Amino acid sequence: MKNTLYTLLICVLLLTSCSTKEVNPFLIKKDHIGLLTDSTQVKDLEAIFSKDSIVRYIAGDEFVGSVNTIEVFEKGGKKLLDLSPREALDSTSVIASVRVLDERYKTEKNISALSTFKDIKDTYKISKVDNLINVIVVSVNEINASFTIDKKELPASMRFDMDMTIDTIQIPEKAKVKYFMIHW
Repeated sequence: MKNTLYTLLICVLLLTSCSTKEVNPFLIKKDHIGLLTDSTQVKDLEAIFSKDSIVRYIAGDEFVGSVNTIEVFEKGGKKLLDLSPREALDSTSVIASVRVLDERYKTEKNISALSTFKDIKDTYKISKVDNLINVIVVSVNEINASFTIDKKELPASMRFDMDMTIDTIQIPEKAKVKYFMIHW
């Protein structure tokens, strides 16, 4: 009787302690996006995105040294992510950066591709702002992210001067994020 009681008690403890926590496939943190982590290799993508479609472009000239972008689509055709491996054409290479295109992907603080500059500014400490040809890039080191905002969202006086240093107070709060990237 004692052995049966101990066995039952051990079984109950094992069952309650082994409850698995479901990983949110759309949660973005500093070191992972859903099941995709900073140490995920290209060869593991098929298993991670088993319910989605993965498109790999093979460059015609491997000597160019360019990184081949890997696109992830839902089965319905909606584009979710663009993945850039560290080394082109290497299945053991890890993912270096992820371009987030789908609005369902959100950070722990609820920032997504639908966010505005005000949302980012109020939520994270902005590390720097880069002024490029057609966009500005707002970097947030806290989550290894860079948010791209189209210059069409800026006042006309700021759209064409690439040498201008843009300060965060000059960016309209309503400026929408075009897309954002996580860098590992």
